[in-house]
Amino acid sequence: MAEAYPWQDSLWQQLAGRTQHAHAYLLHGPAGIGKRALAERLMASLLCQHPTPEACGECKSCLLLKAGSHPDNYILEPEEADKAIKVDQVRDLVSFVVQTAQLGGRKVVLIEPVESMNINAANALLKSLEEPSGDTVLLLVSHQPSRLLPTIKSRCVQQACPLPSESMSLQWLAQALPECSEDERVELLTLAAGSPLAAVTLQGQGVREQRAQVVEGVKKLLKQQQSPTQLAEEWKNIPMLRLFDWFCDWSSLILRYQLTQDESGLGLTDMRKVVQYLAQKSAQPKVLDIQDWILAQRQKVLSKANLNAALLLEALLVQWASLPGQR
Repeated sequence: MAEAYPWQDSLWQQLAGRTQHAHAYLLHGPAGIGKRALAERLMASLLCQHPTPEACGECKSCLLLKAGSHPDNYILEPEEADKAIKVDQVRDLVSFVVQTAQLGGRKVVLIEPVESMNINAANALLKSLEEPSGDTVLLLVSHQPSRLLPTIKSRCVQQACPLPSESMSLQWLAQALPECSEDERVELLTLAAGSPLAAVTLQGQGVREQRAQVVEGVKKLLKQQQSPTQLAEEWKNIPMLRLFDWFCDWSSLILRYQLTQDESGLGLTDMRKVVQYLAQKSAQPKVLDIQDWILAQRQKVLSKANLNAALLLEALLVQWASLPGQR
């Protein structure tokens, strides 16, 4: 049974309590807030022979689903992590959708993440989304709905999934990460952009140690104690998207401080002095230029473009080192 998160209570009652269901739902929101778990709970309820509205967990349908052998359930996701969902995978799904339900009830499809479908795969899904065969419900999970085709979104009931409040997230993290101090949990939640499940994942990936390494490297770069080439080599095992997220955040904080002089808006304590220093020493047009460049390169990283990671990081660090200068 998928975990029930407290910040989803109201939405769960709304979705599971329906007497009639749409043929397709698009559950969207930031990564790390439990959308997949919500979709799995709803999937189990829709397939259950005696829902209350939670799945009973004891009927034939629930037992088959638990065993991973339910004939009327189909889960579509990338064959490899961070890869695209291919058109051949969607064609297999379409073949499943047109079949008759073997247990005589609903068929339920779960697709995650929907945005990982390439253009051909997305187009192949459209017919099934518009006219699913029989009593079929498609549950689409998206972390970045802006990347979806408008024709995909228009064929679904779009449901935003709530981001929990900071207090609720920290309360949940206190149970999920009891080995961390309160300050560490606050830092993890900040690095996870407020998504508590993402915070747990980041902790498991050693994100705080990675962050400390990068912050130390940035300070040495600005003091000319390490070169961009050296740092690019040292950071090769840190996810590229994570690095670009941090530098994008820092450039935004620099601009904010230049405009407001508000010291409470300097971000996490580890980079506050550096952000303030760069805001005071950098020309605003230069900061805007590097932010535009970072956003463009981040989009390439997101789209899984074939990039030379070492050269891209080196280019980023060369520009970052040149920020302080004549204003």
